[in-house]
Amino acid sequence: MILAQQQQGGPLGPEFGKASPIGMTLLVLLAIAVLYIGWAFHRRFSRYNRRRIFAEAHGLDPFDQEAVDKAMAEAGLLDRRKKSWF
Repeated sequence: MILAQQQQGGPLGPEFGKASPIGMTLLVLLAIAVLYIGWAFHRRFSRYNRRRIFAEAHGLDPFDQEAVDKAMAEAGLLDRRKKSWF
């Protein structure tokens, strides 16, 4: 008794195993999207971490944005760079 037999008339021919260029384009676009999301997350996390450390060092609530912004501006440490869009 044979459990597995070779398929007769399988996918053979000049087009077998070829991928379309759309697949490679899709992979490149997904890689770019993942790298951008990683960069944006690192940027936001670094900004949050700086604000949290400053707030804890000065006895402020890290989630009170107005008070932390005001204290950082008075100390000359307020980050005036453009914030990310998400």
